[in-house]
Amino acid sequence: MNRKIFAIAAIVLFATGCATTPARRQFDDINLPAGLVYQPGDSIVIESQTIKAAQLVYRGRLEPMTLGDAMRTRLEASGWRQLSRTSNSTDGTWQIYEKDGNALGVHIYEGLWYTYLAISACQTLPPPAVQTGSDTPPAALATGVEEPKAAGPKKASADLEPGMVPETQAAPAKSDPSFTQRVKDFFTNLFTW
Repeated sequence: MNRKIFAIAAIVLFATGCATTPARRQFDDINLPAGLVYQPGDSIVIESQTIKAAQLVYRGRLEPMTLGDAMRTRLEASGWRQLSRTSNSTDGTWQIYEKDGNALGVHIYEGLWYTYLAISACQTLPPPAVQTGSDTPPAALATGVEEPKAAGPKKASADLEPGMVPETQAAPAKSDPSFTQRVKDFFTNLFTW
């Protein structure tokens, strides 16, 4: 009797473990259906302190329409909102999603023997934690190098007459988009032909 229960429990655990696979642990909220094999030679991951971007390629023997529906169901269950879906006979299916300002593109296409799934994702990372308080030593003690003092405008308060207010200079407007915005624009333009 115990062997039967153990065998059933092992089969159930094995089956549920194979049902979903996270996308190479880079993106925890992207679950893939079973039956797909990661292709490291065709994939790329770029990561910095503020952003993570990747194109992850998988292949398997699944029907493209079934795979597209499964991806949509899984992504929407994880909170991703579908922005568009495009299909044609030569290039396959493109699905574009958005979640919390992060972009995700799903490209499903057929090869000679396999169906391919290419996931292009961009995620903004939270800023690194900064230690504060009495346990944080000054930078000069921690590194042994003193940081140079910032050269700011000279104090002109001695030159002012009583009742006068010193002028403040406005910060120049940013014309260069941030790195995060450039990566998001890259992926957005990648999916538009």
